[in-house]
Amino acid sequence: MAVIEKYPSIFHVSGGDGNKTPILVKLTEKAAKIAAEEGDVRQVMEPIIVNKLRKLLMMSIDCRVPLEKIEFIRSELGLMRDFKECLIPKYPEFFTVIDVNGFPYLNLEIWDSSIAVTAREEKLVAVSSTLEGDVTNFGGDHKKVKISKDGNFSGPFAFEMNFPVSFRPNMKYLEEVQKWQKMPFPSPYLSARRFEPADPKARKRAVAVLHEVLSLTMEKRLNSAQLEAFHAEYQLPVKLLLCLVKHHGIFYMTNKGAKSTVLLKDAYNGVNLIEKCPLLRFNDKFVGLGCKRDDNAGKKIPLS
Repeated sequence: MAVIEKYPSIFHVSGGDGNKTPILVKLTEKAAKIAAEEGDVRQVMEPIIVNKLRKLLMMSIDCRVPLEKIEFIRSELGLMRDFKECLIPKYPEFFTVIDVNGFPYLNLEIWDSSIAVTAREEKLVAVSSTLEGDVTNFGGDHKKVKISKDGNFSGPFAFEMNFPVSFRPNMKYLEEVQKWQKMPFPSPYLSARRFEPADPKARKRAVAVLHEVLSLTMEKRLNSAQLEAFHAEYQLPVKLLLCLVKHHGIFYMTNKGAKSTVLLKDAYNGVNLIEKCPLLRFNDKFVGLGCKRDDNAGKKIPLS
């Protein structure tokens, strides 16, 4: 009751006079109105979530992922608790549940090249082809090379960079970053079996896989244990945390709490998520009424 009474805009409490009348708790009119919208929001989210599941499976080596691993990131994807019974059977043209060595796997039924496009690639199409950044000339008089001071580079294989404010890279470091930004790499939607892990292009592809996996979550973030769980399916780097730290212009990590959180810097403007899906916007309505979100949602994380 102490918790309930902290949120009078969410809960209406009545009764409890003496020992005869039981305490009654119900949603306030405003909260009930918002709650009534959930069904419509879930309908809007369903095709979005189905697409995300298809893309997660398409990136995996065998186009299948253990169901328990999907459950491990269920809430981050926006899936309901009963998705195995209510969602998967609705789309037999996309999904089947198969047995692999005694374990249930979610299996992709059909490959669709039209959705084998990463969030990074979609963003490149949406924004200007030229990044207006702070650049300086480097090199001799005969050959001048423009080096971006913030690590950003305009090109089809470049990632958006956002270095910490306190980070002061030297010119040699920036040269290496630009060289890496220019380097082509295979799509995350091509099987990892086709590439030698030690190949620099394959290592850059692994960064792209991490970027895409995080992009498919609602808040563009997972904890490190959740990412590690998909090591085999996506052939993630052996030293995953080291890879994330190395690419600190792309990923942000925090060690707050028992597990570190990994998120995409380009998905945030300061502490605010740039694009919110319908379910997050629905949840925000309760936040607006003073309802606390879960421990992982809505935390303000400084990205620099």
